[in-house]
Order: sequence, then C-alpha cells, then structure tokens
Amino acid sequence: MTLISPPKLAAGQSIAVLSPSFAAPGFAPAVHEQAMARLTALTDAEIVEYPTTRRLGASPEDRAADLMAAMRDESIGAILVTIGGEDQITVIPHLDVDVAREHPTLFCGYSDNTHLHTFLTRAGVASFYGGSTQVQLGPGPHVDEVHATSLLAALRDGGELELTEPGESEDFGYDWLDPRALTDVRERRPTEDWQWFGPEVRVSGHTYGGCVEVLKDILLAGTFPRDDYLDGAILLLETSEEIISQAYYFEFLRALGIRGVLERLAGLVFARPPATSFTHSPTPEEAATYRADLIRLTGEALATYAPHVVGVAGVPFGHTRPQWIVPHGGQLTLDGAARRVFADYGA
Repeated sequence: MTLISPPKLAAGQSIAVLSPSFAAPGFAPAVHEQAMARLTALTDAEIVEYPTTRRLGASPEDRAADLMAAMRDESIGAILVTIGGEDQITVIPHLDVDVAREHPTLFCGYSDNTHLHTFLTRAGVASFYGGSTQVQLGPGPHVDEVHATSLLAALRDGGELELTEPGESEDFGYDWLDPRALTDVRERRPTEDWQWFGPEVRVSGHTYGGCVEVLKDILLAGTFPRDDYLDGAILLLETSEEIISQAYYFEFLRALGIRGVLERLAGLVFARPPATSFTHSPTPEEAATYRADLIRLTGEALATYAPHVVGVAGVPFGHTRPQWIVPHGGQLTLDGAARRVFADYGA
C-alpha cells in the first residue's frame, strides 16, 4: 500500500513534544529546557507540551491519550518525542488507528518509538525515523548540522538529500545531570567507511524498520506489517545502547531470512551500531571489532538469504550522534554502483 504523507508544518502551526515512553524531561529538566529553546530557534514554531511530557511513571493509557489529543488538534503540525524507553509496547493497545489515519501528523522518533512507527505504518501513515529532543537537541554545545538539516527537511523543507558521513561519532554523551551535558560532547571518534553488499545497481523503495530489539518484540506481539508490505522495500535496521550480542543479532537476521522477509526487499540499510555505553567501556580497538562483526553478519545474511538485495552498513542513523533522520514509509535510494544513499523527505 502507499502510505499517506502528512503535510509539512504550516505557518502558525505548533510542534507537540511528547514522552510516549520514558519521560526524560522529568528526570533532567535542564537538558529539556535547552532542547526546547533550540527547537524553537530552529523551526520558529511554538512548542506545546502535554500532561505526560514531564510526568515520570505516567500510565500507558495517559501517554496514549496525549498522543491521540496531539493528532486530533489541527493546530499541531508535528509530533516530536523526548526519547525512547522500554515499555511503549504497553501504549500501543490504547491508540486509535482511525484517529491516526484521519489526522495524519508528522512524527519523528526512534528506538522504542519503533512501536509507534509500526502503528503508523499499519494506519497507512508515513513518518520519520530519528530525532529525540533529549539526545539530539538538548545536550552539547549545539545541534549537529546533519541532524538539523534532516529535521528541517522532515518537518518543513522536504526535498531529496544525500546522506553523508560526518566523519566522527559518539555513542553517548555526558550524564544529563552533569553540567557538562549542556555544553560539551563527551568523546567523538573517527568513523569507519560504510560497507556495501550485493549487486552494484541502483534501487529505490519505501522504508520500514527500526531498532532490532524492538522489532523482535513487534514480531512476537504480532503487530509486524504484513510481509508483502516489504515487497521492494528498503529495510532499516539499527541497534541500541544495550549493546546486543553477535548471537542475538545473528539469530534475528536468520529468523528474518527463514521467514522470507529478506528476500522480499530491494535494499537494506544497517546503522553504525553503538559499541560503548555508561556500563560498557571497551577499548577503541574492541569497539571497532564489535561493529565490524555486526556489519559482517549483515552481509552474510544477505548473501545467504537475499543475494539480490543491495545493502549498506555503517550509515549514521539511530543510536549515534551526529544522527540523520530518515524517512519511514517514504522513499530511500541506494546506489550500489556509486555507493551513495539518497532520502526523499517529501514535498
């Protein structure tokens, strides 16, 4: 099916900032306030918060009610999330597909928000994968250029952009309660070259996917789109700060291969996987080896189950900074010959 593309943010419309998973602003309000000031300056739009945006421990029903209220409100042109979490699966049963379909609204988020992207896909509405006000907008000395560019393309400007490599990345920043979180980046390391797999041809298709750990829950919960929705699609895969094992990722890819999902695709994009976290501190060499192993498994899965699929790994979206926001349900183009990636952000 062809998804509805919500209209771009119109003059006078506001941006809703919500917490469908963890209410990070309630834990670290200083980072949130800086994010709101930067979002206002970037978009020139009024920011509207809802009752659960800062409420720690809000019920799934209340978080769902805020989402539905934002979608129904014609003065709201876009919804941005503060962050992901781990329990959005409990919010989804309380959402109304008809409301989402009848009031298509721009939506940006990633990680646990893979649940909401899948809900919107099932409602027939396109969205944008990426963006977290508490991670990409609030911390550090400024908003990264590639993030600002893709956020404005998603919300206002539209058009086609080439996804490029910033040349450096970080997996996580300073603790939000550390004053340095507002002014500094923690440590950014040089990035590796993207790895390409499959035939050297150019393919385009609508995107679907998200965080591997959440997609596994979606498959178990039975909310995954019909398999034929992925015919000719570009699958987006990325991993979280949980630093999943090679075995976990291998088994996930194997299951997609045996189910027949991979062979339906035109392309697959695997994000640069995070290799460090607050609780996991490998050496730079160990982190590079971990990333290379996950990328290798991606190529091996495509070679085994879908050798016709064009694949690229290491693209900076998902759990990394600087972060590109990419279409979810919209069009992505992989040029396997020229080794370039283009994203269509709509009109």
